[in-house]
Amino acid sequence: METPKPQDPARGEMAHIGKSVVIRGELSGSEDLYIDGNVEGSIELKGNRLTIGPNGRVKANVNARSATIQGKLEGNVRASDRVDLKQSAIVQGDIATQRISIEDGAFFKGGVDIQRDARSEAKPELKVAPAAAAAGAASATAASGTPEPRK
Repeated sequence: METPKPQDPARGEMAHIGKSVVIRGELSGSEDLYIDGNVEGSIELKGNRLTIGPNGRVKANVNARSATIQGKLEGNVRASDRVDLKQSAIVQGDIATQRISIEDGAFFKGGVDIQRDARSEAKPELKVAPAAAAAGAASATAASGTPEPRK
């Protein structure tokens, strides 16, 4: 019998796809997922964690809260929190995330787009920018008083 994979006790159960399992199609869920088998298609786990184990072979675009990759992944990764490429990882595709770690020995071919936290960045800009623009326009009108006469 296979040894259970480590789990985050605070988050509860983790779905597990074993070494001999092959899945083709769209995979989505609302719990953490551990893949040690073969998956081809797309993986949608927006609020959850994806772990591709050392035996995992995935050809899919991934959307998750975080992703830890130990096996092989061909496809793009979008993670709202973080992506960790472990020493045994082989990744071909682009990664968009807030935080990334790549261990020595990991293979990665693709681009990295570091995202900023939209919640902390967008609010101050939206509140300050329109007020500053309005104040600037009011100052310009007050300083000039009346429009210059045409020549």
